[in-house]
Amino acid sequence: MAISPKFLEEIRTRVTLSERVGRSVKLVRRGREQIGLCPFHNEKSPSFTVSDEKNFYHCFGCGAHGDVIGYVMKVDGLTFPEAVEALAKEAGLDVPISTPEDRERHKKRAGLIDVVDAAARVFEKFLWATEGNAALHYLRERGLTDATIREFRLGFARPGNTLKTSLRSSDVTENLLLEAGLVRQSEDGRNTYDFFRDRVIFPICDSRSRVIAFGGRTLGNGEPKYLNSPDTPLFDKRSTLYSLHRARKSARDLERSIVTEGYMDVISLYQAGFTETVAPLGTAVTDHHLLELWRVCDEPILCFDGDKAGMSATIRAAERALPLLKPEKSLRFVRLPYDEDPDSLVKKEGPKAVEVLIEKAMPLSDIIWSMETRDRDFNTPERIAGLEKRLEDRALSVADRKVQYQYKEFFRNKLREMKDSISSIQRSGNRYKKPFEFRGYNRGERSRTTSMANFSRGRRSPRILKKRLEQVLLAVIINHPGLLNGFAEDIASVNVLDEMLDNLRQEILKLHAEVVELDAERLKNHLIDAGNREILQSVLDPEVYVHAGFARVDASEENVRAGFLEVLSRQLEPARRADLEDARQEFIKAPTEENWERFGKLKSDVPIECGLHNGAGETTTQAD
Repeated sequence: MAISPKFLEEIRTRVTLSERVGRSVKLVRRGREQIGLCPFHNEKSPSFTVSDEKNFYHCFGCGAHGDVIGYVMKVDGLTFPEAVEALAKEAGLDVPISTPEDRERHKKRAGLIDVVDAAARVFEKFLWATEGNAALHYLRERGLTDATIREFRLGFARPGNTLKTSLRSSDVTENLLLEAGLVRQSEDGRNTYDFFRDRVIFPICDSRSRVIAFGGRTLGNGEPKYLNSPDTPLFDKRSTLYSLHRARKSARDLERSIVTEGYMDVISLYQAGFTETVAPLGTAVTDHHLLELWRVCDEPILCFDGDKAGMSATIRAAERALPLLKPEKSLRFVRLPYDEDPDSLVKKEGPKAVEVLIEKAMPLSDIIWSMETRDRDFNTPERIAGLEKRLEDRALSVADRKVQYQYKEFFRNKLREMKDSISSIQRSGNRYKKPFEFRGYNRGERSRTTSMANFSRGRRSPRILKKRLEQVLLAVIINHPGLLNGFAEDIASVNVLDEMLDNLRQEILKLHAEVVELDAERLKNHLIDAGNREILQSVLDPEVYVHAGFARVDASEENVRAGFLEVLSRQLEPARRADLEDARQEFIKAPTEENWERFGKLKSDVPIECGLHNGAGETTTQAD
């Protein structure tokens, strides 16, 4: 559903950002802005600012940045449409439905939700009636209390077509039941019959706690043992996580979520106090699942069964996650005893045993290392070279450059440790003593196609050079907005001196926070509609491209990335030097070991020289 910029602006006008943030963050006014402790990372000194005048928040500690819609998305773990809907309700607005097709789709969806919820009530009724005794006994034998059974709205589907009979009315047609996935067409195409028959029923809810589908477990020896609703306009099993609506608040408060394999794992752990638990629905963990999980916490913990199938699921999840990693967004993995699952373990050993295993959860990097090294001998140079190549391929599959670099470093160190521990290689002489290295981006290498060495032809003032750098930075992200996915926080940290360019930067970051897949055309149109046509033209002027060909729309991906990293690094330099000076002053005031280490780390991050090279090969120092 398309949501007009005008309606989004109405939400931002009606819902005051500081009031919304102030519900969970204590804010203190400082001039025109308010400041408090950042809700997105642990800090002792407040670096989180909120500006109602500019309608955005920004953390100078972690780089978090956005408007009221982006804030609700991040804090509550909602998608953009969900956040808009929640804020619209709070503001007393109805989300506009723009086209007749949208109105018809909305009406149809509402009808499906009504009939699925009616089915859930029927299943619940059947469970607590006489005919549900066997199903209720099964659930109690599995250790569930009546309170838990009611909390999860568990039910029972009787044999035959009793659900169809119970729901059919003048308003509930055969077609509606079919579209909701509640009945199935017979092979001859003449009749329909109940999709779920003689099964324990597990209702599946959306983010707003509305029942959208069901899972059913057979009570006998029938196959399949577990059966999920078919995909419908309400339900897509590859993008839905069981009990996410119930787990979201706990996951956010505890800063962790637990991912298991099945319904009973979720319910048993919930009953034991692990209310942050979810599960995929009969599928492997998908990209969509990972993105949903990362909306509620930074490092979801996968707790799959301790059998061969569980290990296979762990490997698939690790491989799926690797390309999607972002700074601070990863996975951890619990290794359960062989042939145990979370449900059986919590019943046998209790919550404390589960908590101990969760606390020992392995990071994704260790899982990848284990995948490549288990059950293998590395007693020859060739085998170690093969391992190095596989690990390099794993690292290069990470799209985010910062995370990719860290994985290269991690694997390089692990390989060095392995090499030092293998006596046969130690005795083979100097030939294999060279440290293992990965080929990657080298800050010292600058190709003619991406370098900005000719940026300053003749002598120009530092302020003019600074403004040109700002134009180049904006030009490259406008033409290649995909860069925002990994570097939005860095771009938000740049000190842009030109007021109009800074306003353009803020508008870009605001749209990025609202739109999942932002393309260059949409970004440019938005900036023009927001009244930035003149400044946009100056940024995309051919004169800018003369100095930075990598910013062009048709530049190669390699040149775009290398040039972007160079100009971003230069733009961040003043802030790094300011941090260094702050650290120096802190050490003078309090010469502690901690302050000395902080100063040393920052000093190593700031190069001795950082300037723009003019045509004569001289260096002109940047000025703020």
